[in-house]
Amino acid sequence: MKFRIILFFLLINTSFLFAQNSPQLNSSDILQNIKKLNVTGSILYIAAHPDDENTRLLAYLAKEKNYKTGYLALTRGDGGQNLIGNEQSEDLGLIRTQELLAARRNDGAVQFFTRANDFGFSKTPEETFKIWNKDSILSDVVYIIRKFKPDVIITRFPPDERAGHGHHAASSILAQEAFDAAANPKMFPNQLKEVQVWQAKRILWNNYNFGGNDNTSNDQFKVDVGVYNPLLGKSYGEIAAESRSMHKSQGFGSARQRGSSLEYFSAWKGGLPKTDLMEGVKTDWSRIDGAENISKQIDKIQNSYDASNPKNSIADLIQLYQSLISLKNNTLLVADKINEVKNLILTCSGTWFEAYSENPQIAVNTSLKVKIEAISQMENVVIQSNLDQQKLTLSLNKLQSISGTQTVKEISQPYWLRDEHKVGMYEIGSLSNLMFPEGKPAAIIDFTVTINGLDLKFTRPIVYKYTDQVRGEVYQPLAVTPPVTANLDAKAFVFNTQGSKNIHIKLKAFKNDAKGELNLEIPKGWVANPVKVNFDLKKYGEELDLVFKISAQANAQNGDLKATILIDGEKFTKGIKTINYEHIPTITYFPSAKAKLVKLDLKTTAKNIGYIAGAGDLMPETLKEIGINVTMLSENEIMNGDLSKYDAIIAGIRAYNVNERLKFIQAKLMKYVEDGGTYLVQYNVNRPLVLDQIGPYPFTISRDRVTEEDAKVNFVNPESKVLNYPNKIMQIDFNDWIQERGLYFTTNQDSRYEKPLSMKDTGEKETDGALLIANYGKGKFVYTGLVFFRELPAGVPGAYKLFMNLISK
Repeated sequence: MKFRIILFFLLINTSFLFAQNSPQLNSSDILQNIKKLNVTGSILYIAAHPDDENTRLLAYLAKEKNYKTGYLALTRGDGGQNLIGNEQSEDLGLIRTQELLAARRNDGAVQFFTRANDFGFSKTPEETFKIWNKDSILSDVVYIIRKFKPDVIITRFPPDERAGHGHHAASSILAQEAFDAAANPKMFPNQLKEVQVWQAKRILWNNYNFGGNDNTSNDQFKVDVGVYNPLLGKSYGEIAAESRSMHKSQGFGSARQRGSSLEYFSAWKGGLPKTDLMEGVKTDWSRIDGAENISKQIDKIQNSYDASNPKNSIADLIQLYQSLISLKNNTLLVADKINEVKNLILTCSGTWFEAYSENPQIAVNTSLKVKIEAISQMENVVIQSNLDQQKLTLSLNKLQSISGTQTVKEISQPYWLRDEHKVGMYEIGSLSNLMFPEGKPAAIIDFTVTINGLDLKFTRPIVYKYTDQVRGEVYQPLAVTPPVTANLDAKAFVFNTQGSKNIHIKLKAFKNDAKGELNLEIPKGWVANPVKVNFDLKKYGEELDLVFKISAQANAQNGDLKATILIDGEKFTKGIKTINYEHIPTITYFPSAKAKLVKLDLKTTAKNIGYIAGAGDLMPETLKEIGINVTMLSENEIMNGDLSKYDAIIAGIRAYNVNERLKFIQAKLMKYVEDGGTYLVQYNVNRPLVLDQIGPYPFTISRDRVTEEDAKVNFVNPESKVLNYPNKIMQIDFNDWIQERGLYFTTNQDSRYEKPLSMKDTGEKETDGALLIANYGKGKFVYTGLVFFRELPAGVPGAYKLFMNLISK
């Protein structure tokens, strides 16, 4: 067989690469996909979060064994930490969703999620299921199994304390229950209107040895997944590193591993195999009645494939396509193979086409200008689209285009964010949405491509494409927006007693001639002036900054301020947020146009704050909102500036994990404290740390945390200054905290540290490492694992009071 590496186009029907819907692959990848046609087995891997998956095993299963391989993460990782920015909660879940999809594009698996919301660290599955509705999440897992039809299911974790996280253990419990439930017609019978019961052959545990937990043993089934794939030019350890390194928000950049690497497996149900994971499963075409000749046709295509001229395979691929279409047993498996062959025909012909929008965002129900570009390495390929029913007849290697218009009738909100949700679960609408990990494209074009007389149907998303001076050609998904959005400049506004402040709301038009009115809805006891504003935005992209004076009266009740836009008799209640990182596609979604109003008798002596950036948080903006002057400090300003002008200096979350320069400026910061300053350090993880000693006296950062956000907080020393000045701290001040109390608490503290608080989760021992305070020279050093970075942006009153005490002199 001739073999030279030549670039050809491979069009993928169900997703787009980096928001680019026509990625290019070389001839070796085409051969890899031809080989995959003869494999009919499938495997589903199940765990709890983004980054839980075994990327090396997924890559091996998908690209070496050529199984249809899926990863089901119960959550989108919304409750984790963020190493690359200040996004939290739903914003972080959107980032981690795209990081998982980027990982899958490397390792070749497909991605799924359930409706479960990552509400933060959980210590037991029992705690997890108190917050998740177990039956609802089980229903999702069962639906995905019935739809995906895996022959083998693999869990990452055991169902008990060895999992190290309540979500982890819960994922194993749900997987094992779903293994049986998916085959039981009495379980979730309403699903059977669109899916069929399915019994996987076995469910296994992928045993592991990491994090100090070695669950492997010689009597377990073993597979060497460290093999080298000459078609890909890489081993699966290398591919796994590329995949895992997509989890950038979690700091999971990985080195490429080469050489033999064993994976270990034990059985939950269905028995442990002796020779192969798929033992007892037909993974070829013999499992499909009437498909006896399919394998022979694929063998012929593979053996005659010419890497320097893939077009020579088209005739045989068309014959294979027609054979598959004619099968009476047209199962989901056959449908998947038909789609694979269809894409190979397109690939081998060198036919490429894309659809572009003139703008990155367009208002719903307005006319969208679309351009289609196409090229082929064959003569007389015909492309018919539903864009004004236009047609292109392509000449050899000549780029051609057509333009037209389309109207999109639905805003492109991710389906799990369309409705308000409870702490534990998103509202997802139809179960069928679970098969679309990032949701359906905002707008699509239907194509019929005729090659050698065969009509092939394709659907492509409309994307936005532009050229960046540094990055070059960049694709991003099209966002379909409300006609006008309303963005408030904070998530929470804190008012000191009966004060007032100006709140800005920015309107932005996504169509011409956007005329209407903005109305405010406010809680009882608040006054807004004005409460209604008329606007007339003439041009697409025009913005208008509106200012409202909001005042708190004596009877003001904390609650939400809501903005409603009325245009042409229709109400819109959304803002717009765009998240940009180069390793994932641009994310655009529409949070509710609302903010929390909080009336609080808040005192502080700190007026000027210096802030050292860490991994990313919203604390600087939050402190500015309550009238504190915040200066972001560079290394030069710390080393050469006058620090005495700052009442306090604050280190952002994980600063001592991510800022290598802190080891060189630590002495200057300690001198600032010694001379009378206050230095507050927010939480860091226990490794890696750039310094062994963060404070003036020793302490150790542990993995201890209190995950129950309503856990009782005990005042170890009620007379402590930080509990009394300038704000009196009471038990009520620990009400309404969100997600957790704190994380990465301290242990082995030097006796010179004051530990004014203690707390615990249910059934555990008391811990006093959440807050350390030490006098040093004339000043004060504070280290805290309390999650102020979550509580202050959420407008939690008691958290504000305690934090002001910590930075006050």
